Amino acid sequence: MKLFLGMMTAGMMLMPNAASAQETINLTVAASHPTVVPWVGMIKTHFMARTDEILAEKGDYKIEWNEAFGGTLYKANATLSSVEEGITDVGWVFSFLEAAKLPLSQVSTNTPFATANPPVLLEVMEKLLETNEAFRTEWEGHNLKVLGLTATDLYDIYTKKPLTGIADINGMKLSAPGVLGSWLRGTGANAVDGALTTFYTDVQTGVSDGALTLALGAMPIKLYEVAPYINRFDVGAAFSGAVAINNDTWETLPEEVQAAMIEAGKYYTKSHGQDMVDRHELMLNLMVKNGAEQSPPVTIVKMPAGERQAWVDMLPDLAGEWAASVDAQGGQGTAFLAEYMNALRAAGEVPARDWDK
Repeated sequence: MKLFLGMMTAGMMLMPNAASAQETINLTVAASHPTVVPWVGMIKTHFMARTDEILAEKGDYKIEWNEAFGGTLYKANATLSSVEEGITDVGWVFSFLEAAKLPLSQVSTNTPFATANPPVLLEVMEKLLETNEAFRTEWEGHNLKVLGLTATDLYDIYTKKPLTGIADINGMKLSAPGVLGSWLRGTGANAVDGALTTFYTDVQTGVSDGALTLALGAMPIKLYEVAPYINRFDVGAAFSGAVAINNDTWETLPEEVQAAMIEAGKYYTKSHGQDMVDRHELMLNLMVKNGAEQSPPVTIVKMPAGERQAWVDMLPDLAGEWAASVDAQGGQGTAFLAEYMNALRAAGEVPARDWDK
């Protein structure tokens, strides 16, 4: 009996210690865009949730997430510096607006119409990040550890008036994010620099006549209310950035937490790529449905055959110019361009233009 009581007492003494063994880690996670934007929302529903799920299996660590989405900490023009400087621990870095600091990350934005397959694009970029030292160093040189990658769905032109073809945008002002403004070169349209957070107001106030953007971004910001004509070109997908963590923060984390985040980041990347495919058509149809009663009603204007290729053929040698510029700065633009295009072709993609040749 005494032995039994002694064992009971010892067990009770151990229970509080076992419960208190779990360590709580406080991390801030942020984004310039709101969670209604799919790839931002998935940071919470996929990256954070999966990290929590993995850590809960062993129970040694728990993350207390301090969420600051929707630009409450910083705006779209400060996504890289905010993670780099530790304003947030984890954040989405919008590479479109960081052409000077992340030059190789602009390879897909300087090779438009090369792929319309977001999952394949992300697989290629993920592999390049693992195998190409220059590409990896580009991110790590800004005190960042990349955890997950993001891409876009397909781009179209949203306007106040319908287009009959690509020639109609000659003389128009179209909002476009950062380097994507180069996709309008040779068309006669003028690019107005902006982001999803500014497009609605820009079109509403006449700063621009429409926007070059994507369905998964246009739907949540209700761009169709001010630009009801979705002129469908299916321009293609582009690498848009990464979910990254401040490297100083990263180095303080236990290996178990790091491993959980790496696994969650891969899960996020794969899930996000498929989400781009699954929801593209859904978002287009939803915009038509939601805008059916407005005046004028939301209308998808399918471009005539050949207009997509006509747009491609209008463009100057964007990739060659970009690669030469990167080379001139001591980078590896030409080599990286060839590696990227070859990887797309090896994955079964057929670019509308062989930008490396």
